[in-house]
Amino acid sequence: MDARLKLSIVVPTLNEALEIRAALEALAGMRARGHEVIVADGGSSDGTSELAAGRCDRLVAGARGRAQQMNAGARAASGAALVFLHADTRLPDNADVLIASALARSCWGRFDVAIEASHPLLRIVARAMSLRSRLTGIATGDQAIFVRREAFAGFPEIALMEDIAFSKAMKRRAAPACLRARVRTSARRWQSRGVLRTILLMWRLRLLYFLGARPERLARLYES
Repeated sequence: MDARLKLSIVVPTLNEALEIRAALEALAGMRARGHEVIVADGGSSDGTSELAAGRCDRLVAGARGRAQQMNAGARAASGAALVFLHADTRLPDNADVLIASALARSCWGRFDVAIEASHPLLRIVARAMSLRSRLTGIATGDQAIFVRREAFAGFPEIALMEDIAFSKAMKRRAAPACLRARVRTSARRWQSRGVLRTILLMWRLRLLYFLGARPERLARLYES
């Protein structure tokens, strides 16, 4: 694909007032190079939408739920490829060039990940996430999933594990382009609950999902 292809970067948000300004300012260079940034908000009550206005190209209000929000953002996109980026995750500076090159090899892909924390367990977690993804072809939302627009059929609108379900469906079309360049993501999810506790919880949720547990049940466990 042309290295100049236009990217639509979709950022799903829900009460991200503490993160959204920095997240969008980090994407200013991408916008200056002709890419678009779409914030897909799920009904924030903390001023996220107001902070995002003027710092993105489109602000889309939709039903709460990460999958629903990302799908709404994708419907509003005009780019040749879609990039799904969490508000607390930062792309490498040359992400657009890397993505264009990757999409010449496959219709979708993801980045390796680094977790911004000094805790030694989280460095191991980040390496494990990248290695597991490379071996299984399964990407998580923290890895900035990207996809050619014409290959995108939407995220399954389920309560949790939409990234896993999406990856499984895309794997049937093509193996992902696994970029060794790393996105940087916040450690707040692990730090808020405790690092070891969160690691064990995520392992448990992933195991239950592969054993057939309903996403609604997993979402309740995640939020409890």
